[in-house]
Order: sequence, then structure tokens, then C-alpha cells
Amino acid sequence: MAEWITGKIKARRQWSENLFSLVVEAEVASFKAGQFTKLALNTGGKKVARAYSYVNAPGEDCEFYLVTIPEGQLTPQLAALAVGDDVLVQRQAAGFLTLEEVPPGRDLWLIATGTGVGPFVSILAEGRCWERFDHIVLVHGVRFADELGYRERILALTEGRKGFHYVPFVSREPVGGAESGRIPLAIADGRLEARVGLTFSAEHSRVVLCGNPQMVRDTIQELKRRGLEKHLRRKPGQILMENYW
Repeated sequence: MAEWITGKIKARRQWSENLFSLVVEAEVASFKAGQFTKLALNTGGKKVARAYSYVNAPGEDCEFYLVTIPEGQLTPQLAALAVGDDVLVQRQAAGFLTLEEVPPGRDLWLIATGTGVGPFVSILAEGRCWERFDHIVLVHGVRFADELGYRERILALTEGRKGFHYVPFVSREPVGGAESGRIPLAIADGRLEARVGLTFSAEHSRVVLCGNPQMVRDTIQELKRRGLEKHLRRKPGQILMENYW
């Protein structure tokens, strides 16, 4: 049975109208970068819980990146929490979007939309990825520029890393330095590969996807055209994925 503990809000940040982060002090169990846990509140006489990935590296204060769903049962209440308020945290983490699950390769592609970038920030912060791959590409797709959460932290974590490429995609407004449109289309027409100077191949590429299901499905379809396949423990491949809003 899941063990729940009480955490305390240490800090919060509002990125855009609907995007926010919570830093929570809580004595959680050890976890692997890329995993998730659950947050919960008692509302309307019952416990309402949802899964959220850790943004922090193991050993740091717990941090979560959330989007408010106006009609949701939990996120509006989480968005209303202030520093000092309590929140329930599931002590044990779960999930397989971790480096341990990624087969050896030369290039690691981390492709996210929205709050799906959270587990990738955790992986970059934890740091073992730099020992395993020659090149790491982080692709983050959003609608508007103010939704590029954690951009400054990503750049700070990767400063001086010659093999690292950060590629933001902004679909609904022009932004300097960002690609336009959708990520799967930029794979299909070669724009993404041209930008970073790397090509997708079954030999060298390991791709981890985290984001809205449509992006995940369409990107897998494009990568399969390049000869990549989903990774299964019983049948090793090159693509790992997790649907995440």
C-alpha cells in the first residue's frame, strides 16, 4: 500500500497563466532521475491524487512542474497553495523514464512538450548522462515563449558542455532562437537534424519522449521511418516514451 507523507511548500514559481512550479520539503524515499511520484490534497472529503515527475536531481528539495487544468479536481487547488502550506506526497517514486532503461548509444535525444520537460531537467541535473553519451539534444515544444519553463536552469546545467544542444519549439508566436511549428514535422523535413548537426539512426540514436500523446505518437511514426523502433526489455530498440501533460 502506498505510503503518504506530509510535505510543506518551500517555494513556488508562476511561469505563465497556467504553468507553475512547487518546491516541497518532504522526506521522500530515494529515486532515480526521470521518475515520478504523486501529490495529493484532501478535497471534498476525499483524497485526490495525481502523478508528477520530479524536476530536481535526487537528494535535492522536491520540485514539480505543473499545469493548471481549470476543470481539474486537483491542479486548481495545488495552484492556490502558498509557501508554508501542506501537501501530501507519496513517499515512493515510480516510472521507467530513467537512464537505466536507455540502451547504450552515442546520441541521446530528449524530446518533450509542455511540463514533460520536467524529468529531463532532473536527468541533466543528476549528471550521469554526460558520462554515457557524446551528444545530448534537449527538444522542448510549447505554444508560447513564456511556457519555456526551466530554460535558464537548463542553460546553467549545460554551460560548457560541447556536446549539448537545446532546441526550443514555439508553435504560436515567432521567437528568436526557437524553431516554429511542431516537432514531428521538423523531424520529417530534416530541420531538427540540420539544426544540431546530427542525424537519427538506429545505430547511434537513443530517443526519450515525454509529452502530449499526439506528439509522442507522431514522433514515433517519423522515427520508425528512419529505422528506429520502440525499446522493450524483451526486444531492445531505440525509443522510450511516456505520455505526460
